[in-house]
Amino acid sequence: MKLLANELRPKKLEDIIGQKHLVGPNKVIFNLIKNKKLFSIILYGKPGTGKTSIANVIVNELELKYKFLNAVVNKKSDFDIAIEEAKMHGELILIVDEIHRMNKDKQDILLPYIESGLIILIGLTTSNPYHSINPAIRSRCQIFELHDLSIDDITTGLKKAKEKLKNIKIGNEELKYIANCSAGDYRNALNLLEVAYYSSNSHEINIDFLKSIKNKPILSMDKNASSYYDTISALQKSIRGSDIDASLHYLSRLIVAEDLEIICRRLLVIAYEDIGLANPSMGPKVVAAVQACERLGFPEARIILSSIVIDMAGSPKSNSAVLAIDNAINDVNAGNIGDIPKNITTNSPTYKYPHNYPKYYVEQQYMPDNLKNKNYYKPKNNKYEKALYEYNKEVKK
Repeated sequence: MKLLANELRPKKLEDIIGQKHLVGPNKVIFNLIKNKKLFSIILYGKPGTGKTSIANVIVNELELKYKFLNAVVNKKSDFDIAIEEAKMHGELILIVDEIHRMNKDKQDILLPYIESGLIILIGLTTSNPYHSINPAIRSRCQIFELHDLSIDDITTGLKKAKEKLKNIKIGNEELKYIANCSAGDYRNALNLLEVAYYSSNSHEINIDFLKSIKNKPILSMDKNASSYYDTISALQKSIRGSDIDASLHYLSRLIVAEDLEIICRRLLVIAYEDIGLANPSMGPKVVAAVQACERLGFPEARIILSSIVIDMAGSPKSNSAVLAIDNAINDVNAGNIGDIPKNITTNSPTYKYPHNYPKYYVEQQYMPDNLKNKNYYKPKNNKYEKALYEYNKEVKK
């Protein structure tokens, strides 16, 4: 039986759901098709946002010879056949799904033909190509990012789709529920509509029936996809930005995806990178929270994570320790080091032991001569670092 998603595969640009920044009037792909000219491109975005649909529309509208391959499934010999077909026709559009998984052998045989224009590549990927695709392939392609589909985009598509299902009884509220459950994945929304249609009594679909099939949205949390790393990044940036509610939102995405390990690792980093010396007790508190989460696991770990994330987002922030060590490392990498002063070398007879002096401090040189006046650490304006700075200044008097 032909799936609804395949039956509704767009044939023209106006049939594509969303992505108006690429396929709308006078936008880049619209104009390429209008001018009957195509270059090698990479389309990347989350599952179900229309990568394959756009590729199919391009070859359909331009009426060019094309071949569809998958970087994982198809062998090197399949790519060799595509090259021979290109030579035979003088030009071939090669659509490669999951291009981020294409191994070096396949890349090496394609590169010269992409360079010469014999093969026009359309690469499809859920992974950020700037991180996951060989630079040699990437430099020969224009890269276009597909945006997340909105609830309205998907609802509009579902309204068209229901016309293909005979005697279906479904209202706009139910279509919107399906769109919400799909988390931006139009293909998933079509599949849910079709499952509901064929499993319902007399093809009548209401909210309760939809909830019996699916009662929570899918999350795009493929660890190879850019959306996964975007969520982790958004969690850290929300905590760093002291937005408690946003921090809890991105934390909840990772909790629903049940990725306890990445949450714990990232919170440990944030404690020292972003909160740092503004609240030094946060590091040990996060370590204790992580240990408790590892012992309890989900679902109870969510309570501990909520508590510690609220505390972290609401805490004062300082990155002075990060800046200080990075400045010092930059000097070392640049070769700006100098000789260690003789008085602090191993078993030096001229070393002065600070604990033998009042206030446990004695004036002596620690820095190499060429870095004697170097100042890596610059305290931020918070209670703890102010106290640290004042104490240090007072001692040195």
